[in-house]
Amino acid sequence: MGKIRVGVIGAGSWTVASHLPNLARHDDVEFVAVSRKGPELLEKIRDDWGFAIASEDYQDVLDAGVDVCVVASPSGLHHEHAVAALRAGAHVMCEKPFALAPADAWDIDAVASQAPRALVVSFGWNYRPMVQRAKAMLDDVGIGELEQLSVFMASATRDLLSNRGAYPDAAPESVPEQATWTDRRLSGGGYGQAQLSHALGLALWLTGARAESGFALASAPLDAPVELHNAIAYTYDGGAIGVVSGGSAHTGAWNNKHSLEVRGIGSRGQFLIDVEREAFWLHADGSDRELDVVPGEGLYDCVGPIDAVLAAARGEEFVNQSPAELGARTVEALDIAYRSADAGTLARRA
Repeated sequence: MGKIRVGVIGAGSWTVASHLPNLARHDDVEFVAVSRKGPELLEKIRDDWGFAIASEDYQDVLDAGVDVCVVASPSGLHHEHAVAALRAGAHVMCEKPFALAPADAWDIDAVASQAPRALVVSFGWNYRPMVQRAKAMLDDVGIGELEQLSVFMASATRDLLSNRGAYPDAAPESVPEQATWTDRRLSGGGYGQAQLSHALGLALWLTGARAESGFALASAPLDAPVELHNAIAYTYDGGAIGVVSGGSAHTGAWNNKHSLEVRGIGSRGQFLIDVEREAFWLHADGSDRELDVVPGEGLYDCVGPIDAVLAAARGEEFVNQSPAELGARTVEALDIAYRSADAGTLARRA
């Protein structure tokens, strides 16, 4: 086949630092059209990466005719942009959080199913080798019916979410737009949306769980405009319960390595995956199993989702480790958490 025509809607700091370099690794990728607000940065990105078209109107990206569209606009715009890209005939890699409202998330899933075009959510951990091997072992051996699920995450986002700076991996030539992260109309919230979306994308993928209700607390020290820390107790379909917590760590902590672990207990076994310490352990039917992990396998990157959407465009066989359906389940869980924290009461799935 010929070149894969790529368009980008929302060329912010992470797109410049991660998505564009990961796309450029592929010789068959052609950068066709890019859209973002701010003419100076838009022109710089066009010049640096060789886009033929650069516009502040995202429709110009789709009108150019693209095979793949990276949707990395503010989260509150993902539904509009992802649906438009799918209906324009593009395969889509959509940034997380997938959407802000569950109804919007499930609508994207429905459009992707009917297109038919691939919709890949940017849950990069789901594509890391240690995580894929852990998922394969869980699918093969299992822990029975899920009973309890515990998730913990910490990452260096204090400066970003308190409007005091960027995150450690930000592209220096494209400082993150603060409103993208701290204006709830665009971001939906703080640490939960920015980071726990990743943790939920991993935990719900490994277990197949779907949140049914939850009670959440949120904390916003430093006079931050959005929360820096979350603590949520969930119930899941089937009767399982669990806790999800996370917080904005200090820059430099763990050499800026994400802390993320998921523990699950089932009717006939349990598991632990810890990407910070690069470990996976499974106990089932009285036996212990562990993975031999190569150092570095737990480090986060977003190579996998880009490679997956390009494989879809080529018509190659690939496994979508972060489909729209998973994205919608994470949106449901986050929606429960924010409605509960705002109201101070238990919230149920919408």
